[in-house]
Amino acid sequence: MSDEVFKQFKEHSVAEFFKKNRQMLGFSGKVRSLTMIVHELVTNSLDACEETGILPEVFVQVEELGTDHYQLTIKDNGPGIPKSHLGKALGQMLAGTKFHRYVQQRGQQGIGAAACTMFSYITTGQSTKAISACSGKKFTANIAIDFVKNKAVVEEIEEVPTDENGLTVISEFKDVKYERSNYGVYEYLRRTALANPNCSITLIEPNKQRVTFPRSVEQNPPRPVEIKPHPLGIGTHDLLEFAKRSKESKKISPFLTETFARMSAGKVEELKNMLPTVDFNKNPSDMSWEDAEAIVKAFGQVKWIAPATDSLVPIGKTQVEASFRNIFNPEVLVITERSPKVYRGGIPFMVEVGIAYGGGVAAAEKRGEVMRFANRVPLLFDSGGCAITETIKTIDWKRYDIKNFDEEPIAVLVNLISVHVPYTSAGKQAISNEEDVMDEIKFAIMEASRSIQKYLSGKRRANEIANKKKVVTRYIQQLSSDLSILSGEKKDDIQKRLTKIIEDKYGGEEELAQGEGKGNEEETVPTEKEEDEENGE
Repeated sequence: MSDEVFKQFKEHSVAEFFKKNRQMLGFSGKVRSLTMIVHELVTNSLDACEETGILPEVFVQVEELGTDHYQLTIKDNGPGIPKSHLGKALGQMLAGTKFHRYVQQRGQQGIGAAACTMFSYITTGQSTKAISACSGKKFTANIAIDFVKNKAVVEEIEEVPTDENGLTVISEFKDVKYERSNYGVYEYLRRTALANPNCSITLIEPNKQRVTFPRSVEQNPPRPVEIKPHPLGIGTHDLLEFAKRSKESKKISPFLTETFARMSAGKVEELKNMLPTVDFNKNPSDMSWEDAEAIVKAFGQVKWIAPATDSLVPIGKTQVEASFRNIFNPEVLVITERSPKVYRGGIPFMVEVGIAYGGGVAAAEKRGEVMRFANRVPLLFDSGGCAITETIKTIDWKRYDIKNFDEEPIAVLVNLISVHVPYTSAGKQAISNEEDVMDEIKFAIMEASRSIQKYLSGKRRANEIANKKKVVTRYIQQLSSDLSILSGEKKDDIQKRLTKIIEDKYGGEEELAQGEGKGNEEETVPTEKEEDEENGE
């Protein structure tokens, strides 16, 4: 009986798996699928440009070929991809420069670009055309995927000399749709420009309309520093894998100091004293499961310095302000940036928040808009299951003079920065509900909201004073006339004196109220007591 069952036993590649489960990569729904394709290719372009110190220029063209049938062209001015790596980069799942590195990047898995090639191939039967200008040569090829082997199928077209650099990807897709909505390509690129002011983006829509999101900052953000894994984020199997890959270290002691962050010789001695049964002089490749399990358990008992925070690069207050002013030009804008923290034992992260109110936000008819980002990448989908959305729902906005968040002209930007963003799926559109992460998001929003509340209360008080002044001023003429009759003094003199009394009383109060409103961009850091009050503790 079991022999009959296991006749159907087969091995499958990761490419076959995602071909059958493309929704796990975010390819579900026609509008969403097209946006996800643009998302994957544009983020790769931005990463490549910034990693090589090039100010990004990205060109996106969407051409309609038929009903739910489009050709997409994405071109960048990055370093290009070497001929030897072009097929793997665009046509092989889990192949790339990102999955194995502890460094802040937009991409994490090495799936996205190959997933786009896959989606094109399974919906149109067409290969993806790639033109890579790199190291003085322009190489053009058609790329498809062998799903059984998870390998790229590359058809070389031509190779010519060039002075250019960059990558152009041209693909056809069916079962997709372009529309200007909150989930479409236009909105995705608008938000990308908002969080990446160093980037210039040009979009040509299917109706041939050309849209440009100009660069507002003339320099790239600092390059994040690649870090070593922190001991607190390591499991037993992880430690054994690192040990097997270790070639230079001949003993466990130097292997630990060379492999992990914050692992000094003193920490190794501390571990030795805790683990007398483990031979730290043996070759790392000879480490047993029991040895590794004991060492990992000891990691949890040692007091460690937190991971280095120079691995985290936020958008930055100046850059966020430039972007908001460029796109929204709001009446009031507040940006706050929390200090780096660590989640799930050993992964560094930080949160920055921008809140824009009134002005261009109202003119754009935005109401209670939440803009979610992770490492400067817009998250348009799966908002209901995202830690950012869930945290914003817990904020008592009335406390900050926002009576009804969903009806106010307010836009909230939240950007999570980390060497490893805890996404809920391979589609990378929602952040999991890590408690430490949600707390930091909440505290950052609280900081920014205090300054918004200060501005709004000052503005409201100034309006109240102005209205009182207006009401009292109405009676100056009549009161001056009546007092003149009773006192015998000239009406004009009485009127001047009454006017001065009103100006002295209400003018000073009005200036004070306006002064309160102008302090809106100062960061107000919540005290421990205030944070506890906000949490209901």
